Order: sequence, then C-alpha cells, then structure tokens
Amino acid sequence: MARYREAVCRLCRRETMKLYLKGERCFTEKCAIEKRNVPPGSHGRDRRRRPGAYAEQLRAKQRVRRVYGVLERQFRRAFQKAERLPGKTGENLLVLLERRLDTVVRRAGFAGSQAQARQLVMHGHVRVNARKVNIPSFQVSVNDEIILKDKMKENDMVLQARELVGRQMIPSWLEVDPEAGRAKLVALPKREELITPPLQEQLIVELYSK
Repeated sequence: MARYREAVCRLCRRETMKLYLKGERCFTEKCAIEKRNVPPGSHGRDRRRRPGAYAEQLRAKQRVRRVYGVLERQFRRAFQKAERLPGKTGENLLVLLERRLDTVVRRAGFAGSQAQARQLVMHGHVRVNARKVNIPSFQVSVNDEIILKDKMKENDMVLQARELVGRQMIPSWLEVDPEAGRAKLVALPKREELITPPLQEQLIVELYSK
C-alpha cells in the first residue's frame, strides 16, 4: 500500500506551520518549525514572490492531505463523496476525513500521530464493534465503539500517546475511556469543533471546481 516515506518534518516546514505529524516531538524544542521555520530546498528562503490564487488553492489541498495522511487518489475519492452529500462540500470533506478509523484512533488519544494510528489499525490492533478492522480509511459511524486489543493497552507507544491527550484535547464527539482503551463516536463532527491546524477547505472546493 502506497504511503509517504520521506521526512515528515519537511512537510511542516513546507506549510510553515505545525501539522503535528510527529507526536511528542512537535511539543518540544526539537520541532522543525521551532528550529527553522522556512520551506525546504534551495529556494525556501525566498518569500518575495506573492503566491497566486492557484498556488494558494494547491497549498490548502496539500495541507489537508498531510494533516490526515492521505495520498492524492484517496483524497480525490473523499472529495467526490463529499460532493454527493447534502450541505457544504468543504465541510463534508473534513467530516469524512475525521471519521476515518485512523483519525478517530488518534483523536481518542491511542496514538500520538496519524502515522502511529495508521500502524495500529493496519497491524490489526483495533476493533470496531468487536470486529477486527485493519483498513485505516474505514468510516466510523455514530455509536460505533473502537477498542484496542488488550495487549496494546499497556504498549509504550499507546501510553506515551495518552500523555499527549491533555495538550491535544479529545473532541466533543468522542467518549473515551483511556484506561480501558475504548472510544465511542457519539455524534458526527461539526466544522467549528474540529481540532486541526488552520485549514481552508473552501479553497480546495475552488481548486477541484476548475
């Protein structure tokens, strides 16, 4: 399965903001944004040119893709599904991405980053309504219960992630029992409740509408 394998700190530097892709590291002085907040590459320091409308739309799309750890084909499929749903396409897109199983695992505090959450799911350590689900893009529905396997509840990675919960906050649409390694989606996420870096979903709609 295709996935990004390069240094993720470069992605934050490219967006010149924290995307919280490295878990604990993002909250320390080792964070790339704290050390050198300039885009990577030989031209990274040249900010004299003002980006055009297309460049801003592309950056908005790339930023959302990187926050949720999805590749272009997955992202486009999610956008097409969002278009078919009632309501605003941009908001529908973010809600669909928040309902991905790997995102819910991260939001519940069982993983410190999207990559860790994806690993937990793909290795079969997560149950949805007592059924093993190893597909990160699985869409969690209201009243679905997400449970970690017993042996993972005391895993070092999971314990470290639980320590980050106080800084990242658990969203209001999740009920979480950290000790039991259990979470439940009690409502669909709303745009104003999303705990993400600044995202401009309307620019993505404009980009795909061309």
